[in-house]
Amino acid sequence: MAMETYKMWVGGNERLGKAGLIDVEDPATGEIFAKCSTASAEDVDHVVKLANAAFKSGSWSRAPRHIRADVLEKIADLLIKNLPRLIELEVRQTGRAIREMNAQVPSLVKWFKYYAAIIRTEERSVLPTMGSLHNWIDRKPLGVVAQITPFNHPLLIAVKKIAPALAAGNSIVLKPSELTPLTSIELGKLMKEAGLPDGVFNVLPGDGPVTGKALVAHPLIKKVDVTGGTPAGRAIGAIAGQNLAKFTAELGGKAPLVVFDSADIDLAVNGIVFGSFIASGQTCVAATRIIVHNSIYNTVVEKLKLKAESITRRMGSPKNVESMMGPLISAKQLGNVMTLVDDAINSDIRVASGGQRLTTKSELDGTDFSKGYYYPPTVLYEAAEKVTQMRIWKEEAFGPVIVVVGFESEEEALTLANDCEFGLGAAVWTQDLSQAFRVSEEIESGICWVNTHHRNDPSSPWGGVKNSGVGSENGLDAYHAYTTTKSTIINYATTQQGLQSDDWFKEGAGEVRYG
Repeated sequence: MAMETYKMWVGGNERLGKAGLIDVEDPATGEIFAKCSTASAEDVDHVVKLANAAFKSGSWSRAPRHIRADVLEKIADLLIKNLPRLIELEVRQTGRAIREMNAQVPSLVKWFKYYAAIIRTEERSVLPTMGSLHNWIDRKPLGVVAQITPFNHPLLIAVKKIAPALAAGNSIVLKPSELTPLTSIELGKLMKEAGLPDGVFNVLPGDGPVTGKALVAHPLIKKVDVTGGTPAGRAIGAIAGQNLAKFTAELGGKAPLVVFDSADIDLAVNGIVFGSFIASGQTCVAATRIIVHNSIYNTVVEKLKLKAESITRRMGSPKNVESMMGPLISAKQLGNVMTLVDDAINSDIRVASGGQRLTTKSELDGTDFSKGYYYPPTVLYEAAEKVTQMRIWKEEAFGPVIVVVGFESEEEALTLANDCEFGLGAAVWTQDLSQAFRVSEEIESGICWVNTHHRNDPSSPWGGVKNSGVGSENGLDAYHAYTTTKSTIINYATTQQGLQSDDWFKEGAGEVRYG
C-alpha cells in the first residue's frame, strides 16, 4: 500500500511545497505513516501575497456579517459530519488516546457557532462626543494573519485561533507543528466546501527556522498568533515586532494545584489526575505542582499512587477505546521528560509511582511499549524546601509527571503556588468559599479553577501572565484582537452654526471651537 503524501493547502487547492517532504510519525509505534510537503521561504512569500489579494478583493473581508456567520455555521456542520475520520487521523498523528479525541474534537463546533453568534448579534458603540457630532465605532479586519500551532492539540488550538480570525474578516496563513500537520490540511478542505472563498485560509506545513520564520517576518502579516514554548514565543514576538504586527502568544506553564484540608479528598484526587495526566501531561495548563495541606498529605500521595498505577495498567494502543493514556509525541519529548525525572531522582526525590520509560507489553491489549514513546503517569513527592530547588519544580516537563509537596498555612500555599516564572493555569480545591475567593485572587495566573481543572469554553478568556504569554484566546477579547478600531465622526451642525463657530482664523473676536 502506497504511503499517502499530504500537500500544502493554498488558495483553495492542494499544492506541493518547495522545501521537500517531512515524515509524519505514529508516536505509538514509531512508524512513518505519511509524508507531508513543506513550504520554503519562496512559498511563504507567494502564499502571503495570495492571501492578501484575497483580503483586498473583499470576497470575505467585506462580506456582510450574516454571510460570514452562515459560513462559520456550515463549517461546524461539516465538522460534525467528518468527525470519525478527523478523530482517527488526530489519534494517529498525536498518539492521543481515542477516548480523549472522542471527547475533544466534537467540542470544536462550539467555537465556530460561538463566533458566528457574536458577529450576528454584536452591537457597535456610539460615543457621547460633545457638540453637534455623531461618533461611532466600527471594527475592521486586520488583513493577513499568521497562526502557529503546536503538536499537542492540533485541531483544538487551530480552531480557537481560526474561528475569531475568520469572524472578523481576516485572511489566514496557518503553520501547524511539523509533527502534526495533517488535520489542519483536512480542515482547509472542509472550509472550502463550506463556502469560504479561496485564499482566505491557507496551511503551510514546515519547520520553525524556515517556514515559521519567513511567515512571521513577512511585511504583509498584520498579526501573529502563536501557541508554543516560551523561548519560541519570545523569538517570534521579536520578529513580529519589527513589522509592528499585533501579537498574541499562549506559552509555557507549570500550573500549581492547591488542595486544602477542607477539600473532599477523592474529588481532589480525581481532579489532580485529570489535570495532570490528560493528553499524557502534554498540555500547557497541566497541573504539575501539587501543593497539599500537611494534614491530608500522606493520604493524597497514597491515593495518587493508586490512581497512577490503575492508569498504567490500562495503557495500550491509542486506537483502543479502553486505553487510558497514550504515548508522548516523539523520542525527543520522551528524552526531555526522562532527563528531568532522572535529575530529580538523582537528587533523592521520592517516587510513589512511575519514574521510568515503559518498555514492556501492555496488560490491556498487548501493545509493545518499547516501539513507541510511552511514559507512565509519575508521582514524585518530597518536602517543599528540597523540591523547590530542583529542575522538576521549575521547568516545564510537558509529560505525565507531578511533584507533590506539603504546606501548613494558607500563606505558605500561596508562596509555593506563585514560586514560578509561569502563570497560565492554576487550581484550588477547597470547600471553604471565603478561602476559595482569597486564594484564587492571590494566585498569579491567567486562569484559575476552583474544584475543577482544564475547563475550556469559547466564551472564557484563555491566556497567561508572567512568562506564559501575551493576550488571550477565546471570548470577545480574541475577536477584538483580530480587528482594528475605526472611529468615524460626523459633524451635523447647520451651515450657519458652522460659519459661526468653525472659522478658526476669522477677523475679530468671538468663540471658536478647539477639538
